[in-house]
Amino acid sequence: MFKIEPFIEDCKLAIRESDSHIAVKELVDRAVSDPAALMEALGEPSRGGVDQLYVSEGLTILNLVWAPRMTLRPHNHNMWAVIGLYTGREDNIFWRRVKGVDGGLVEAAGAASLGAGEVSPLGKDIVHSVTNPLDRCTGALHVYGGQFFTTPRSEWTPETLLEQPYDIEKNMALFEEANRYINAA
Repeated sequence: MFKIEPFIEDCKLAIRESDSHIAVKELVDRAVSDPAALMEALGEPSRGGVDQLYVSEGLTILNLVWAPRMTLRPHNHNMWAVIGLYTGREDNIFWRRVKGVDGGLVEAAGAASLGAGEVSPLGKDIVHSVTNPLDRCTGALHVYGGQFFTTPRSEWTPETLLEQPYDIEKNMALFEEANRYINAA
């Protein structure tokens, strides 16, 4: 049975290790190895949103639910992250900066798809976009090696793929916009 408070305490200890992201990945691997138990503890996702389980300067733990067909534009975190899915599917496109081009242009460099029970560690310099390709919600446990909501970072415009400052409020509003799909269905 997954318990939120012990998981938080284990993550707080893990970030003190020299390879903190590896230690946290092991914890997330264990948590999502039983997706049903994790979903029982966090609740079955019924609408998109970001539930803050724990936030400090050195650690953020979120229950992130992607609404059906929701897409988040290319962005970075400027900190390591470990993402573990407990239901649904998450498609990632990984991007790299185009060398010698002004304006912070990126180009696609790879892709990965995650399903329930799978974990993806992301390095602090990774740029990715995320899509829930399903007609139902996707739930994921997200652990970040820093303060997710206040760390300056970037996002890239979908049409031009040029860099701009990340707008946390606009991105949080995307969850409510995407929930309209649920309400319309």
